[in-house]
Amino acid sequence: MSGAARPPDAGDDPSACTLCELPTEGVDVTDGEGNRFCCTGCRDVYAALGDVDVDADAVRERRQERGDDGAGGPDDPDAEGGSGDRDVPEGHEATFLEVDGMHCATCEAFIETVATDADGVSGASASYVTDTVRIDHDPDAVTIDDLTETVSGLGYSAYDRDDAFSRRQARNMATARLAAGVLVGMAVMLQYIVLIYPTYFAFPFYNERTLEYLNQAMASTSGTYFFIVIGVLTTIVLFFTGKPILRGAYVSAKTRSPNMDLLVAIAAVSAYLYSTLAVIFVESPSIYYDVTVAIVVIVTVGNHYEDSVKDRATELLSEVTAVQVDDARRLTADGEPESVAVDALEPGDRLLVRAGERVPVDGEAVDGDAAVDESVVTGESLPVRKVAGDAVVGGSVVADGSLTVAVGPDATSSLDRVAELVYDLQSGNHGVQKLADRLATVFVPAVLGIAVVAAGASLALGGAPTDAMLVGLTVLIVSCPCALGLATPLAVAAGIRDALERNIVVFDDTVFERIRDADTVVFDKTGTLTTGEMRPIAREVDDDLLRLAAALESRSAHPVGQAVAAARAEVGTEGAALDGATGDGTGPAVADGGAEAVDASTEGPDPSADAGGPAVESFEDHARGVSGVVDGVEVVVGHPDLFDERGWTVPDAVREAVADARDVGRVPVAVGRDGAAEGFLVVGDELREGWEETVTALDRSGVEVIVLTGDDERAATVFAEHAAVSSVFAGVPPEGKAEAVGRLKERGVTVMVGDGTNDAPALAAADLGVALGGGTAMAADAADVAIVDDELGSVATVFELARAAGRRVKGNIGWAFCYNAVAIPLAATGLLNPLFAAVAMGASSLLVVTNSSRALLADD
Repeated sequence: MSGAARPPDAGDDPSACTLCELPTEGVDVTDGEGNRFCCTGCRDVYAALGDVDVDADAVRERRQERGDDGAGGPDDPDAEGGSGDRDVPEGHEATFLEVDGMHCATCEAFIETVATDADGVSGASASYVTDTVRIDHDPDAVTIDDLTETVSGLGYSAYDRDDAFSRRQARNMATARLAAGVLVGMAVMLQYIVLIYPTYFAFPFYNERTLEYLNQAMASTSGTYFFIVIGVLTTIVLFFTGKPILRGAYVSAKTRSPNMDLLVAIAAVSAYLYSTLAVIFVESPSIYYDVTVAIVVIVTVGNHYEDSVKDRATELLSEVTAVQVDDARRLTADGEPESVAVDALEPGDRLLVRAGERVPVDGEAVDGDAAVDESVVTGESLPVRKVAGDAVVGGSVVADGSLTVAVGPDATSSLDRVAELVYDLQSGNHGVQKLADRLATVFVPAVLGIAVVAAGASLALGGAPTDAMLVGLTVLIVSCPCALGLATPLAVAAGIRDALERNIVVFDDTVFERIRDADTVVFDKTGTLTTGEMRPIAREVDDDLLRLAAALESRSAHPVGQAVAAARAEVGTEGAALDGATGDGTGPAVADGGAEAVDASTEGPDPSADAGGPAVESFEDHARGVSGVVDGVEVVVGHPDLFDERGWTVPDAVREAVADARDVGRVPVAVGRDGAAEGFLVVGDELREGWEETVTALDRSGVEVIVLTGDDERAATVFAEHAAVSSVFAGVPPEGKAEAVGRLKERGVTVMVGDGTNDAPALAAADLGVALGGGTAMAADAADVAIVDDELGSVATVFELARAAGRRVKGNIGWAFCYNAVAIPLAATGLLNPLFAAVAMGASSLLVVTNSSRALLADD
């Protein structure tokens, strides 16, 4: 599946959808030009976006202006890897691994090179944004364990994306590195403060006799042993705590892409090597192990702080709904149910799925009658009645009744295919080269050149070799690697921290560098622009009949029935009017409902709710409604066709009102008793508060607003008629959503806002994915940002924080370079020794830390 436009003549299966490549068997949707589609939604998207004329140079220039100038990303028109069309040899399969330790674009390139060098591997695409690598390989030539072992090395840890134990181990190792660095570093710095620094400076709290003793001790054999002990402790800090930094430097050098890790490593290793050589060859040496310790620990603490803030952020989403199914209830030959793993299912197996449960895999209903909610996969709002012979989608929820499902020929789930699509898009979502790393490509060679020239000049002027080395070392130390190394992670951590205070969770630290000015914001409808909860919104029926209808519907597990049942609470004992009912036929469109809302509805009402209310004497569930006897009165609630089937009278006014309400996407039901329909009730999804202000503000800022939904076009009428919404695409499946977003990205920076699993591929495909917190775990996993409190207005706050974080990074780096403009010339001329250089470096780092600790939006 591609995140970019796919040519219709690319040699694909002619029976597949031209837009999303889903099967079109049994579907007759064409555009008159020979293109076939799986649905009208894909046809409409292709008609609007299929012939986008892309200027590759303009796209690349725009990417570079945003800082995303790495080749091979999913948005690069010339890219051959990433999430674009892959030339995968026949018989090869894709494996997705999580890789801990990737943190920059050079890491991506290195991992891809290592993976593709392995036997049996035809291609690889890595993304440090999502810590994911996709590897296309021959399963007969190389196993998943082999791939994991191949990618794991130099400090990278590869493991299955669902392996929580390995992920926890990787986090524990990172914590151990930090703890060792801090503890051992403190031991080193304590010796410097107590014993070494006093020999450099006449500390006022040491008398002359004490200072003389320390100088003699340092010049003796005992002093050499003392320096060796400090060197051993520093070795632990450099090669254990600093291993990720050294790895990044090695990868940077190997890929010929200088980054901040290389600059930090050069300074730390140079101080370490100089000090070690001085201990071995020089009497009474000046050692600078403290510089090595300070550089490694400061940068490690800064990176760990950023990671810990992100970890705390993700904990806020621990209660989102997980939707994939691990076990199934399979019927044995004698009809008895047994629990088996989904992976053990075979085509033709018969599965029993009860109300409130998810269908494990795609198949066909062979027995039963149930309303099935497919919104988590398709985005369609209303549950669909399924009977024997109907196709059933894996991942959908049985809202009421039960089904016996025969496993399909592939024994796979549409939900699992959506998950694989998300992984595919994530692995191709190459991260940007961070601002500090881009600057490092120029700064690192410049600093190295200045250090070599300064050392050479010192030798040429008659200086001793040790003095020349000291001048070069001073230049490397004073080049402020800590301040530059901290500039991005601390500013990003401040952005994540300020976002958390506003109930916004930022998963991806590159958000603050990838996003500049959005050109297009694409909104899902249900659960995003609407609340995703079905409820009564209008009625034309008397209170007595409404109470009878609500009591009858309380026996139904169907979401529409539950909404009608909820009307009982809105009608008091004295016949209070329904809150919020307009009765004028206006109101919000119906929801496509997230998994959370549907699951809640299938629990059914509390039986005790009937206490003191109308007594339900009989109840019958139909495909188009319900009927029964309540308090001795025969009551029917449902579509007018149900009344016709029973021979009941339906007044023209009721029939017309129901038809009018259905035309704008709501769910109207007729209500009647004793042989005649007497009124109607309209059930629907309420528009989310502030949606008009949000889309209007975006439109006024020059951002194009598009609504992309899997629901019926009638349900999106209210948005299509809004002046701030430029386009509405309805009835679009998850694959079609991802393809539409990919084509929109060719026109400019595209942001996707959604909440459901059916939005996950589009969220992963977008330049920035924003998930509302009430959505599913898969949506949150695919997004870069999650809004926990479901406040739609927080979408604008995300962009404000991103811009503010960008300004903070530039401010930090600007200070570091101003400092370097003064300090490096002093060091190159020998006017600054390494000790003062280290102090200056620490002061500059402290300034960066202080600047980053300020609230971001307080500057605005």
